Amino acid sequence: MRMDTRHLAWMALGSGLLGLSPFKLAPAWDAMPDSVVVTEQVPHLDWTRHAVIYEVNLRQYTEAGTLAAFREHLPRLKELGVDILWFMPLTPIGELNRKGGMGSYYSVKDYRAIDPASGSIEEFRALVKEIHGLGMHVIVDWVANHCAWDNHIASEHPEWITRDAQGNPMPPVPDWSDVIDLDYSQPGLREYMTGSLEWWLRETDIDGFRCDVAGLIPFDFWDDARPRLEAVKPVFMLAEWEDPRLHPRAFDMSYSWAFHNVMNSIARGKRVPAAIDTVIQDFGKFPADAYLMHCVTNHDENSWNGTEFERMGEAVDPMTVLAWTVPGMPLIYSGQEIGLNRRLAFFEKDPIVWGPSPREAFHRRLNQLKHDLPVLANGSAGGVFQSLPVPDDRLYAFRRGSGSGALLAVFNFSDEARSVPAGHPALAGAALWAADGVEPRGDGIVLPAWGWALRLED
Repeated sequence: MRMDTRHLAWMALGSGLLGLSPFKLAPAWDAMPDSVVVTEQVPHLDWTRHAVIYEVNLRQYTEAGTLAAFREHLPRLKELGVDILWFMPLTPIGELNRKGGMGSYYSVKDYRAIDPASGSIEEFRALVKEIHGLGMHVIVDWVANHCAWDNHIASEHPEWITRDAQGNPMPPVPDWSDVIDLDYSQPGLREYMTGSLEWWLRETDIDGFRCDVAGLIPFDFWDDARPRLEAVKPVFMLAEWEDPRLHPRAFDMSYSWAFHNVMNSIARGKRVPAAIDTVIQDFGKFPADAYLMHCVTNHDENSWNGTEFERMGEAVDPMTVLAWTVPGMPLIYSGQEIGLNRRLAFFEKDPIVWGPSPREAFHRRLNQLKHDLPVLANGSAGGVFQSLPVPDDRLYAFRRGSGSGALLAVFNFSDEARSVPAGHPALAGAALWAADGVEPRGDGIVLPAWGWALRLED
């Protein structure tokens, strides 16, 4: 199985496992000491507090792969209950050293343009206006760490490009051969990149950015850029990284890869559910009001490591419920809501085949809970998380909040039925929602294989 190096490299780097030589992966990156706890958080916009984020893979979303074709899905996405649409990069794709027939979305040929294959800037502007009219918001993927070999800035400003000992342009890591690294010691590059971010806000009225491999760029670049963006309009910023030091002045939300990896491991029987507690304890290194993004799948996982059904098997449903109910913002990837069980090609055309699916109702109900339950609010507005003791090491239970309205959850992360005895704290209050096959046993319950139950305290 091939793992894409862009996924592997930044995760390893974030864990302190990958050296910087001979490739200049991160000029100002340094590992965060385990003892570091960050308390300050950039303020959030109100509309993010109960938000669900949705990743749009425009190339594969429709046969046409255009903004115009995507428009037809807006009513369905509104009904699904998503709040933030994150578009994978919309910029033109480099041709020099291109991978595959269509190239990588993350090989940017022009930072201030729309890929003609997707549509025009006028079409995108109109699409954003329509999305806003439906009460949803828009962020776009931003690739600041590297650019295509044939991006005009490479020839116009050769000093902005990282070079090897022979003076040749360098990719950030060997496998990213379709892109070249950008040198953030150059003030001109910083100004150009910040100006490009401002350009997108002014020209299209989007609401923020998802910033690719954000931790490979000096943190002070983001700290300096955020106030400039706020001067144009209030923004929401998502970092593809997992470091609390990005939060005090720059980012609202980071990826929670550690939580995702634990979900994969538990689903495969490699770790016991109690491992969830360790990861959630590490959330405490982030500011109390920081957002962390949880996913069972995304574009990297789907294309390089397999669909959620490949990685998690029958654990997909309980893991999805878990991702929606622990502290953080849940992500839906294109096609996840209909049970897409195919790895989408990354460098070629490979459109999703849409059709009715019971999984759409499943995700719709999860989104409704996210919107309706105060304890599921994002950041410090949500209910405090408390793990509950369980009688079996394949069970997992927790409470969000306290008193009336607290959410109680219990999961069976095994392929056999498991009992939750009478009097267990997760069984207090009134039944809210449960997996098919959950049965009463006296005053307790029996959870079927991979079953789960949610309750609300009275």
